[in-house]
Amino acid sequence: MSILHNISPRKQLKKQMLSDSTKRLNLCFYKYFEIKNPQEYRNTIYEHFYRNNILGRVYIANEGINAQISIPKTNYLILKKFLYHFDPCLNNLYINQSLNNEKSFWMLTVKVKEKIISDGIKEPFFDPNHVGVRIKSKAVNSMLNDKNTIFVDMRNSYEYEIGHFENAVEIKSKTFREQLQKVVKVMQYAKDKKIVMYCTGGIRCEKATAWMYFNGFQHIYHIQGGIIGYVNDAKKNNLPIFFKGKNFVFDHRMSEKISDDVISFCHQCNKSSDNYVNCKNNLCHLLFIQCINCFNIFNGCCSYNCIKKI
Repeated sequence: MSILHNISPRKQLKKQMLSDSTKRLNLCFYKYFEIKNPQEYRNTIYEHFYRNNILGRVYIANEGINAQISIPKTNYLILKKFLYHFDPCLNNLYINQSLNNEKSFWMLTVKVKEKIISDGIKEPFFDPNHVGVRIKSKAVNSMLNDKNTIFVDMRNSYEYEIGHFENAVEIKSKTFREQLQKVVKVMQYAKDKKIVMYCTGGIRCEKATAWMYFNGFQHIYHIQGGIIGYVNDAKKNNLPIFFKGKNFVFDHRMSEKISDDVISFCHQCNKSSDNYVNCKNNLCHLLFIQCINCFNIFNGCCSYNCIKKI
């Protein structure tokens, strides 16, 4: 009988991952398209990924697929062949390779969701396929110097804090759902300008461009593959990289260094730092920036009160 869920304790899986010397690649991919039977789709994906030692997080919904995974380097071509042949809609799927291949996931989770990215959109006539113009690094660098172009960061505020394009507009929020409701109002002043939207890997900014079109904006662009795609494409074409700081990621690594710039500050002493941690008090688990000095003083906690509870 096929295994369709994790059968080992999480602590055991994490210990195995941290001691494993297998060379792995960190990848992400997504695509918006109709999946008629998400549960059946999910089971097939899980079975294949489990069999090929693929770890990570995959969401399946009627609107498509969203995946962040860690895969043995030797299995990369196997993965591509499987995805390209499994569903015609995934043929030649754009797969993003992360900016470093440090250990990221220790278990495989494949879930059926209402949506592959929670957006809060209820409007019946919203067309998620009417998206902005995709641009790569050469166009991005050119548009960064265009006074009639505005870059909008479609990530959460804590992501923006440690890294972003210079002068990019921050839509202050803790969730993408909240951001979509705000961005239309915030950007009303720029309806006649070119707007370039970006996120980590492309999934949020692509949907955001469709939302902007739906709300009457006309000159909308998004970066293919998000920040990760931009950096990889710039390196491939020997172009300068204008993203400053780190790219926040939602796995064990927490961030990927892109430039030497440290643009954020320790939340405890206010000294320069871009090191995110979760408070060691598991009942708190607050995500915050903590410099090495404060980490030692507070024992990895966010407060003296939390120190007493570990």
